[in-house]
Parts: sequence; C-alpha cells; structure tokens
Amino acid sequence: MHLHILGICGTFMGGIAALARQAGHTVTGCDANVYPPMSTQLRTLGIDLTEGYDAAQLTGVAKGADVFVIGNAISRGNPLLEAILDAGSAYTSGPQWLAENVLPGKWVFAVAGTHGKTTTTALLTWILEHAGLAPGFLIGGVAVDFGVSARASDSAFFVIEADEYDTAFCDKRSKFVHYRARTAILNNLEYDHADIFPDLAAIETQFYHLVRTIPRSGRIIVNGGEDSLRRVLARGCWSEVERFGLAAVADTGADWTIAVDGTIKLGGAPQGVLAPFALQGRHNQLNALAAIAAARHAGVPVATSLAALAVFRGIKRRLELRGSVNGVAVYDDFAHHPTAIAVTLDGMRRAVGKARILAVLEPRSNTMKLGTMSAQLPASLALADHAYCYAANLGWDVAGALAPMGTRATVATNLDALVDAIARDARAGDHIVIMSNGGFGGIHDKLLARLAGKA
Repeated sequence: MHLHILGICGTFMGGIAALARQAGHTVTGCDANVYPPMSTQLRTLGIDLTEGYDAAQLTGVAKGADVFVIGNAISRGNPLLEAILDAGSAYTSGPQWLAENVLPGKWVFAVAGTHGKTTTTALLTWILEHAGLAPGFLIGGVAVDFGVSARASDSAFFVIEADEYDTAFCDKRSKFVHYRARTAILNNLEYDHADIFPDLAAIETQFYHLVRTIPRSGRIIVNGGEDSLRRVLARGCWSEVERFGLAAVADTGADWTIAVDGTIKLGGAPQGVLAPFALQGRHNQLNALAAIAAARHAGVPVATSLAALAVFRGIKRRLELRGSVNGVAVYDDFAHHPTAIAVTLDGMRRAVGKARILAVLEPRSNTMKLGTMSAQLPASLALADHAYCYAANLGWDVAGALAPMGTRATVATNLDALVDAIARDARAGDHIVIMSNGGFGGIHDKLLARLAGKA
C-alpha cells in the first residue's frame, strides 16, 4: 500500500510514517519548514519528503497513492488537501490509521497530560523494553536509548503519547479517544491549545471522553494533586484508579509517592529509590513515578523499573545539551507553555546551583502566538538570570509582557540580533536554555558558532 502523509514532519505524523514503513508500505509525504530530528529520522528510513503542499503532488510523487493520511495541522484551503477532496481520493487521519492498522489486539498504554507526555512515554517504553517486553511505541520525540520515535513490534504491548489536540480537519475529537487504552496515565491538566479549546472545561470534557473508553479491567494512573483531573474522574469512572504525587504535598490522596531523595512508596510501604536518574527536576520525578506505576499494571516489578531508569539516557530536545563552548553550555528544550518553562528552569536551577541561567524563548505554539498566556511569562522565567525572547511575527506586545522583569529581559525581532545579544552577554560558567516547540531558525548551531568566534 502507498501512503502519502500530509504534515509528515510533525512528531506524531513522522511516527505514523515510521510505523507504516516498517510494516512494508510505500510511504511518501510533505510538510513545510522541515527540521530535525524528524526530518533526519524520515530520510534515514528512506522516506521521500516534499517541501510544501503543491496540488501537483497528486499527479507527481503521490500519484497512485492508496490513501492520504492527513495531519491535524492541515486545514481547509490547503491546496493539496483541496485537490484530494476534489479528486474523491481516499483519506484518513493519523490516529484513525493507527487505530485500524497497528493497535488492534494490543495492550495499549496511553500517556496523556498537558505536560510531560513525551518524557513519560519514553520512560515507560524504556521500562517495558528493559523488562523484556519489547513494546511497540510512538513517542512525540526521539528517545536516546531507541534512536527513533516509533517502532512496530510483535509484542502484545504498545505505548503511545496520547495528545489531547484535535485529530484532523474532518474529526475534531481529541486524538487519544482513538487508541482504546487499557492503561492510561493522566499526568496533569491545564489550559492550553487556545486555538482549539475555549476554556479548561472543554479540555476536561475531552479527558472525560478518554476515561469513558478505558475498560473495567483497565487502570488509570492519575496525578492526585490536580484539581482538574479530580473533576474529570468525578464525572464518571469505571476502571481501577491509582493516584501518584509528591511525598511532601499533603491532601493529594496519592497511593504512590516520591520524596526529594527519590524514595518511592506505595500505600505507605517503601518500594525503592529512584537514583541515579538522568533527568532533572521534581516534575521528572513525577513522570518517572507515573511510568513505574503504569508498568506495574503489566506485571513489571518496581525494582525492575528502577533498574531500567537508572540507565535511561534521556530524550532529544528535553534539556538536551547541544554543546559547550568556552565554558558556556547550550541546551535545547521543547518547553513552550508557561508551566513547562517554569519547571524546566526549576530543574536546571536545582542542577546548577548559583550558576547563571540564560533563558531563550520562542513563543511559537498557537496558544503562545495568540498571547493568551503572555501575563504568565515573567513568573515562568523568574529562575533565569536573564531572559531573551524572539518576538518576530507575534501580534501582542512581548516587551510589555516582560516589562516586570526590567533589565533582566531582552526582546528581539531579528534572529541574528538575538544571537548576537546572547553571545555578547554570555560568559564562562553560564547555562543557556533555548526553549521552543519548533526549529527556532537553527539558533542552537548559530549560537554555538557565534560563541566559538567570540573574542
């Protein structure tokens, strides 16, 4: 079968492409603004990539395609989509294709939440792999231990990052309702995706729809400290529930807890210690705890999970060290929501102590482009010694939003000027954390080169 995938370089759609290719299908695809690591992964798999959405693809690279798989970034008015509809060609969404061609008969682990989905999915997948279960998976990023974001397998188990974003132009349900999970992690729930959801209550309804699909014999691993998730489960729950939380936080009703030193308890009984662990921050301890609890549902002992996590090597674009020049370390991170920015910087601060942290932000997600959360930015950047924000093509006053930070904030609308400002200010011992959910114009390599040439 020949699949032509629209939006193929998105982390989810790129994973669909990888799974289809491994299944022996012919896969081609197109996207705009192609950037690593997904473009690299796809080319390694021998998948032809076409830049843009010219309708001529229908009689060119996509000629004879059996089905077009449409990513959720593709809207009506897209020239290729319009040509597909006019031609009456067969099309489907990525989640629907996955549900019909990969997931039937599998024990599906779905990892949902506003934050930490990619990390927690990678942690859970690695635990199951280390336990010898060889799961299939689709992760919204590239785990270092696997080198790819998606893998098909003959295993009974499949782990998937379960996004609440809409499915496609033709299906406005959240992606995760397609997956028919047996084990679900509900990591957290905040307002996001302002271009899709009018308010938090609308997102809670989608999470409730996910809960309704989980069988009685299934299990929900839920963050006990989230009021929003309490409201979701209060609307109705027919499955087993285990709650997790930080040991130092009262009133979470948690079955699973983790202390600052990594000590894990279940029902108050010690289970072991998460140490060593490569990921920084209390939020990553919670991510690990959720993964441990989910793996236990499939029979993996806590001790086995802890042994796996002790050798876990991380995920690309999650505080990934891109290089060090003249004593200045440059990191790449996917954080783009104020809460994710804050916890990322908290993890870095705990790791580097009093060393200077320079935070570099591109407000690129649809929610951030709308300026919906601009008032929260100063607080989210509070742990940085200085913040730099790229303000090109934004319809809101970035400088005004960051005014409470005073001289600790720099705003630029030109990427080269931004790189120059960061390089000028950086000095030996600094840690530069670059945060964006996109390629950010290749700023990481540009900055490293600029630092190398700095007098």
